[in-house]
Amino acid sequence: MDKITPAGLPADRVRICVGDLTQIEVDVIVNAANSGLMGGGGVDGAIHRAGGPAILADCRRLRETVLPDGLPTGQVVETTGGRLPARYVLHTVGPVWGRHGGDEAALLAACYRNALARAAALECASIAFPAISTGIYGYPHVDAAQVVAGVLADWCASMAQPERIVLVFFSPATVRYSAGSADCHGSEWKEKSPRMCGLFR
Repeated sequence: MDKITPAGLPADRVRICVGDLTQIEVDVIVNAANSGLMGGGGVDGAIHRAGGPAILADCRRLRETVLPDGLPTGQVVETTGGRLPARYVLHTVGPVWGRHGGDEAALLAACYRNALARAAALECASIAFPAISTGIYGYPHVDAAQVVAGVLADWCASMAQPERIVLVFFSPATVRYSAGSADCHGSEWKEKSPRMCGLFR
């Protein structure tokens, strides 16, 4: 996977790449889950399919014990990674745009911040995120990018772990970068200095 670093974030810690989140070799991946934790479409379904039944079994145990009403928006819970390369999956529920009384940005930030904190607590050196809430939940792409960039900048300035943070996108067509007015794809990413202007799933 070709990788780039958004401007303003440390190149030795943060990367953006296009590829399959379920195949990336990191200690933990983040799932854009629904509150029921029983799997779904998009990233959620892909993770459950690739990781196998052990992930769903852990989710069921969580629902039966500590989360009878489901996972609240912005919070994070971990399960095994099952058959994934990642040891853990951190499940988080992103905000639905327009459904949280103006608190969408705070809730989206909480998804990323709480996942980073949980990864650090689990002593994970590397973590990979999808673009939370920017799919069917309708979070505007540019607004989401600003939230995520702010969280990552603050985290990297104050916390040593995780050492490597990867933002993973499904295809080049789902990522917009600006190097002037041009989009950057494939090998062009290595030749330009793009700034992150959108997060897509």
